[in-house]
Amino acid sequence: MENIQGKHFSITDPKGIKTVIYQINETKKEYLEEYPKYTVERLEHTEEIVGNLNRKTFYVEEPQKNGNQLVILSFGEDRVVINTGILLENEVKITKKPEPFKFNTLYSEEEVEYKDFQYTPNLQRPITIIDPETTEEVKPVLYFDEQTNEVKGKCKLKPYKSYFAFEIREKK
Repeated sequence: MENIQGKHFSITDPKGIKTVIYQINETKKEYLEEYPKYTVERLEHTEEIVGNLNRKTFYVEEPQKNGNQLVILSFGEDRVVINTGILLENEVKITKKPEPFKFNTLYSEEEVEYKDFQYTPNLQRPITIIDPETTEEVKPVLYFDEQTNEVKGKCKLKPYKSYFAFEIREKK
């Protein structure tokens, strides 16, 4: 019999909705001076079609004793609904009312490079850029900035296309 270490939970997307879920990770204290306090990790998932609905099962590899904080992004045709939740033991609790989030839209009529963002120790960046049509992350190209002696990244954004970008910060 297999020994499964992680947890999993399922959600059902109605037709025309694509949901992705990220786990919020807090940076270890020894890295806080150089790196952002929080990073996000996209949860792996499997999908199955049930009638007109899409059932997704998400996997959390390392469940935390105090719970795993989640950001739930549901992409529709012309909007994104943002919820937060927590995986605690064998239950996922999702906010009943989405909280207000401050956000900016990335849009340009010319091809543009979004660049010079720092990477965290595990090579995850604090800012995540998503193509809302495919819900895939825009993958960055890494480069070494000799002036600052840091690994940085840049993403190419296509013209006439909207992107969704987010970053987890502590409220001050």
